[in-house]
Amino acid sequence: MTELAFTCTGVRADPYAAGPTLVFRLRITATSKEPQEPQEPVHALALRCQIRIEPARRGYEDREAAGLADLFGERSRWGTTLQPVQFAQVPLMVPGFSGETETDLVVPCTYDMDIAATRYFAALEGGEAPLLMLFSGTAFTGAGGFRVHPVPWDREATCRLPVEVWREMIEQHFPGCGWIRLPRDTMDALLAFRSQHALPSWEATLRALLEESAAAAPRSPARPAPRILPGSAAVPPRVTERTAT
Repeated sequence: MTELAFTCTGVRADPYAAGPTLVFRLRITATSKEPQEPQEPVHALALRCQIRIEPARRGYEDREAAGLADLFGERSRWGTTLQPVQFAQVPLMVPGFSGETETDLVVPCTYDMDIAATRYFAALEGGEAPLLMLFSGTAFTGAGGFRVHPVPWDREATCRLPVEVWREMIEQHFPGCGWIRLPRDTMDALLAFRSQHALPSWEATLRALLEESAAAAPRSPARPAPRILPGSAAVPPRVTERTAT
């Protein structure tokens, strides 16, 4: 049997991808379980990689904690609510090698703020996001012919994703912008409003709706002055122990 070990040596944003994409650099080492056994070549690896965020493995400033409140609640509850968050699950085919090899793990990402992982990264102002990479799959090994055996479920690697890398990736595809997912009927209503008012962009459409909402908001009525009947004197305020001082 061949013993496999995984190490993440770095992560970068792919500047040429069609959408937001992270590229993790993996080092894979294959050794014999028994020291006296000869090293067998690995013909191929068919891997499944699950990546999850381990939020309890870093500290957070007050502003970051406020941005994470919708995910984990108030900071006082974090002892029980700061649980791992699913980030991605991707397949990976590794070509044959002997001893050790390096390969890229390509992970497509999203800027959908309904996704918990995206909201987590957006709330961070700096530092690194702690990730855990869990591997499973099938290994094809053997010197003469090949053997097929599963990759053990306990194979894993840690990774520290710099927040700046995430921001660089998002800025490449959504410079200075956010993204909101809306139901189709809401989009149809927004499109009708935009067409009716001949608005040039979606930003102008939303601003117009906000301005209409602000203009239609009821104002608190001014308190009327007390009415004094002709020929009557104004009643002086009653002096109490509190107002006399």
